Formats: sequence, C-alpha cells, structure tokens
Amino acid sequence: MTGQLEGRVALITGAGAGIGEGIARRFADEGAKVVVAEFDEPSGAAVAESIGGTFIACDVTVREQVEAAVAAAVSTYGALDIVVNNAWGGGSIGRLERKSDEALRRGMEVGYLGPFWAMTAALPHMKERGWGRVINMVSLNGVNAHMGSLEYNAAKEALRALTRTAAREWADTGITVNAIAPAAKSQAFFRAIGEYPELVALADAANPMGRMGDPYEDIAPVAVFLASEGCTYLTGNTLFVDGGSHINGSAWAPDLDADPEPHT
Repeated sequence: MTGQLEGRVALITGAGAGIGEGIARRFADEGAKVVVAEFDEPSGAAVAESIGGTFIACDVTVREQVEAAVAAAVSTYGALDIVVNNAWGGGSIGRLERKSDEALRRGMEVGYLGPFWAMTAALPHMKERGWGRVINMVSLNGVNAHMGSLEYNAAKEALRALTRTAAREWADTGITVNAIAPAAKSQAFFRAIGEYPELVALADAANPMGRMGDPYEDIAPVAVFLASEGCTYLTGNTLFVDGGSHINGSAWAPDLDADPEPHT
C-alpha cells in the first residue's frame, strides 16, 4: 500500500459487510483512521476491531444517530476528513405498481436522507479545515432503470442529484463530492437476487469483463483515489466502477409475473 490516506479520518456507513467493508479495510490499509457506522452491531464491531478502527452503532434512517456518528468521529480522532455514504438495507424485487408506500419511504430514508444528514453534519468540520471528501455509493440500477427495484433505483438517483448539487454549492470550500456506481458481488447484490439465484451467472456473463467486481480489490481502490489528495480537482462526477457494464446497459429481466397483488 502507498499510504495515500495516512492520518485521514474516515466515516463509512454500512461498513459491516460487502462494499462498505471492502472500503473500510482498504482505507485502513492506506493509513486512514476508520469509523465503522453500522446497523448490524456484531458485524460492524468485528470489522472495526479487525482494522484497528472505531465502531458506532448507527441506523441511517434516524437523523440523531447519523449526527452522533459524525460527532463520534470528531471527538475520537479530532477531525473528520472523509465520509462514505454506503449503507443500504431492505428492499425487495417486485413490480412498481405493487410496491408499498412504506417500502418507498424506507428506500428514500436509507438511500437519500441518511447520506444527506451525514453530509450536512460533516460540512462544518470539513469547511473549517478547508478540506473534505464525500463519496456516495449509487447504482447502475437507477441509471439503467432495472426492473423490480423501484425504491432502490429512485433513492440512488436522488443521491446522485444530491451529489452533484453539493459538489456545485461546496466547490469553493475545498470539499469534493463524488459518486461511485459499482458492480460487485456484495452482500446487497446477493440479497437482491436471493429469489433469482440464476441471475448470478447471468450477471457475470453480461459484464464486459466477464465477472462482477470484488469490493476490496476492484471498488475500494477507486474510493481511495476519490478520498485522496489526488482528487483535488474532480467533483460532481459519477464513476462507473463496473467492468464496463454501463456502456451498453446490463440485462436484468427477472420474471415479475408471480408477484403478489398490488398494494392499495
């Protein structure tokens, strides 16, 4: 490792597994002090202990808990340089007309409001130091309008809009705000296709590189770059770290005809 993040303090939500865990481990390997903010306390605590970081229990749908995570990073390490908004939870595959209001609200709370609260809580600390990095994990699902995942698609596209708006409004503060749209065999990936296991092979075959990425080896190094000194002049962008999947879109056509009756 090159020590690109030596001495930096990073808060990563949803870092107890999958892509969040991969980024947390890579950041720690690059010298960062990592705060693992995770809803699943056993997994979050285990990751934090294994990388010499700090764990804080955090449900990103609760504003007070998100703000407490930011405050904990500052009180523990004296600063907060990097925020990675990665947390996601819930959601199911089904036609949009059969999605419940509750599912849509939760999607926006986890995927949009949680990151918004983290960003606004971190802003004063970053602005005071004249340096900061915000990395929001978005998705090709929203860009390509994948079937069956409306709440996820909508939340991730809202997060991309937040990313660009913050990048524009904070451009003169020394804070960069960018997004990563990954394609990786993460915990969320396997959860999403749990009802359609045959899509694992299809996802690999549809990728131009012939495989879905690895969180630590393929996704996290790009997050390291976005969090580094080398990212001084890059802001408001979405980087597609997906083996080329975004070029022509990707095949995602689960059979949704067996869904339950529409919600009323």
